[in-house]
Amino acid sequence: MTRSRLLALLLLCLLSSFATAQVQEEERSSGDPVIEQRLAKLSHELRCLQCQNQTLADSPAGLASDLRREIREQMKAGKSDQEIIAFLTARYGDFILYRPRVTYATYLLWFGPFVLLLAGLYVLFRYIKQRRDLIPEKPLSADERRRAEELLASASGKERA
Repeated sequence: MTRSRLLALLLLCLLSSFATAQVQEEERSSGDPVIEQRLAKLSHELRCLQCQNQTLADSPAGLASDLRREIREQMKAGKSDQEIIAFLTARYGDFILYRPRVTYATYLLWFGPFVLLLAGLYVLFRYIKQRRDLIPEKPLSADERRRAEELLASASGKERA
């Protein structure tokens, strides 16, 4: 690669990071600290639709930035947090909620792991009980008892030595 191409590539990388930082800086400067505080709190309760396992507050995606801007505009218009959440769930569904509500549709999500755990414990205890019933319990014969006592006596004698 020639020097001029390398320099152009380096300049392009620097300019793109500067542009990203500029957009992020413009996004944060709304001027009203109360709105920014509300936005920060609300954006921790909502999921980024692009990243899917990050909140809006944590996501660097452009879509998350657009959603934060939309929420900021609705807050400036005087809407409450519940009205904003209702608007976003009507538009994007319950998926946008980072912690989904307990509804008929989400019972399996909320209670499924506990049901599987209880079912697994039930199967385990049934298996152990069945195995225990298969092992016959019979007392030691006189010869086996004498042999066990000899082994115990010889083992305790070795420990003392």
